[in-house]
Amino acid sequence: MQRHVRMGLSRRRDRWLAWLKSVSERWLLPLPLGRVWHELLIFGVLQAWACLFAGVLLGFILLTKFSYPAWMPIARYDLLFLIAVLTQFMLLALKFERFEEAKVILLFHVVATVMELFKTAKGSWIYPDANVIRIAGVPLFSGFLYSAVGSYIARCWRLFDFRFSNYPDVRWTWLLALLIYVNFFTHHYFIDARMALFAMTAVIYGRTMIHFTVDRVPRRMPLLLGFFLVSLFIWLAENIGSFSAVWLYPHQVKAWSPVTWGKLGSWFLLMIISFVLVSLVNRPRELSARQRARIDDARGR
Repeated sequence: MQRHVRMGLSRRRDRWLAWLKSVSERWLLPLPLGRVWHELLIFGVLQAWACLFAGVLLGFILLTKFSYPAWMPIARYDLLFLIAVLTQFMLLALKFERFEEAKVILLFHVVATVMELFKTAKGSWIYPDANVIRIAGVPLFSGFLYSAVGSYIARCWRLFDFRFSNYPDVRWTWLLALLIYVNFFTHHYFIDARMALFAMTAVIYGRTMIHFTVDRVPRRMPLLLGFFLVSLFIWLAENIGSFSAVWLYPHQVKAWSPVTWGKLGSWFLLMIISFVLVSLVNRPRELSARQRARIDDARGR
């Protein structure tokens, strides 16, 4: 029964996407730069679908900011934890996420929670509300905020059929991810090595191109640019989260102000860790012969 429900949802999603593409081709393709507008529309829809987990969490964070009844029997953080668990369960039950991906996302959750425990102890940020489901100063829902990044990357990887050119040796990517993670701790005691890590990232991924398919023909961009764009959107989401007072940086305790631009660099480095972890289950692959033929055909038109 559940299998039929999942297959039905998958088929309905595919039929809806096919309908959207056909409508877009009819109305947008005849316009000037029609192909651009068509692919931008499909790209936006697929991006929104990939952001499902993050969108649900962010939506409830904002909702509970502006309307959380005093009579609720559980704390706001605990409700957010239960919503995150339920959302993750539904993604798995409906086959919107694979168990292999969920295992990696769980690993990311654990890795991130360890970092949260350390950072809150150092006063880098605080969770101002009380709750029950927590370890020391860290409510356990916070790990899902990082897991949402991993979920987004994993879903994008499948939806856009990521392929790569000049992908680096995976041993170098793992070394870089490890050094980035260690620096999140050690910079409190020694020199902050993030500038060296930025340089190392540029050397390792500088030649790598990511190929992604929005409609039929694979498009490409430098992978470093992709990292930056996703980091920018995470930074914007973090501003929304801190505005909702789910967590606060020291400069936001008395009155809210935007998250500093320096945090964008932190998210860029954290993106590297997320990407490398997801690559455990979604192995980086080169363009297939069929995809290369589609590119050649598009260039020949």
